[in-house]
Amino acid sequence: MDFNLPDEIQQIKQQMRRFVDEQIVPYERDMLDGSDLKPDVRRRLEAQMKEMGYWHISTPEEYGGLGLGLLTRCILWEVMGRTIAIPTRKPQIFGPDVSPILFQLNAEQKEEYLHPVIRGEKRYCFGLTEPDAGSDPSRIRTTATRDGDYYIVNGYKRFISNALKADFIQLMASTDRSKGARGLTTFLVDMSSPGVKIIRTQPTMMDDDPCEIAFDDVRVPARNRVGEEGEGFKFAQDWINVGRLRHGARAIGVIERCLEMSVDYAKQRVTFGKPLSDRQSIQWMLVDCYMDLQQLRTLVYQTAWRADRQEDVRNEAMMVKILGDRMSFQAADRAIQIHGGIGLTPELPLEKFWRDQRSMMITEGSEEVLRMALARNVIREFGR
Repeated sequence: MDFNLPDEIQQIKQQMRRFVDEQIVPYERDMLDGSDLKPDVRRRLEAQMKEMGYWHISTPEEYGGLGLGLLTRCILWEVMGRTIAIPTRKPQIFGPDVSPILFQLNAEQKEEYLHPVIRGEKRYCFGLTEPDAGSDPSRIRTTATRDGDYYIVNGYKRFISNALKADFIQLMASTDRSKGARGLTTFLVDMSSPGVKIIRTQPTMMDDDPCEIAFDDVRVPARNRVGEEGEGFKFAQDWINVGRLRHGARAIGVIERCLEMSVDYAKQRVTFGKPLSDRQSIQWMLVDCYMDLQQLRTLVYQTAWRADRQEDVRNEAMMVKILGDRMSFQAADRAIQIHGGIGLTPELPLEKFWRDQRSMMITEGSEEVLRMALARNVIREFGR
């Protein structure tokens, strides 16, 4: 067994670590405009990524991208997780974000939707969550009823990130409600279609302003259906695993930054004649963060390596998200406790790490639901 990263990936990690720590971290608070990067900052950082050779990291080479393996992408996401300047739920700085689902489209659909996204001409959002359905997709009430060469879509979506700037939505709708989640189908719906209406944006505690969207007798061409009816989750599986690994990779960066800040502060801060670093109560918090960091990093790297080998990593991906989100939130919480009052202020990145990582435990699959799914697999595997 060799648990070391390959030399080329080590070099990428070192280069990006220097870039983030020297050119982003010292200025991270000034780079933001609300919950997003300032336009001029985004343009500058994206130009630097192009120059450094990290443009379109997830796009396959056949479409003009780098087609980097998942392990390499996890390294990049990990390093970016060290700073609060890079939005957690909005496009990063490696080029237009391209959903893996779009690579599964037919030739006509790719021409209309995939290629414009790659060129940065179109943006998309993903429409799954509803007021009564999120972690349990079988309760989705948005329907798509066939009407000749069209589907008539009616329903309501909630907490849809990036909807305000999206040109189209990857919509999950039921074509057969009697089948539950197996009756879901994915459609590409233009946001400008008659009957599509953004009702409101929903302020949240993290760097996201998701929308509520109504669909009232929206006529969607049948050619905009992705795959066959009932295949909605078939196309989403790889995307789901990648998303869970992205959670874990970001969490590594958060824990590492919180641990570094906490150790530095504990060594400097003196109370009752001793630095905090001499206090056992503080030492144990630091050790807990360190142990979490080592466990999570090993699990993320191993899972990404196995995914690159085309192995089934569904169980591991669920564990990555559960552990990564919880461990990183706890690291931010401990760091705030160690820093005391200053940790509660926006002068330090800790309060934003705390808000962001707490939100991760709910969105894109809650811990409780993932544990239920994992339990079924564990009982199946170890039952006699």
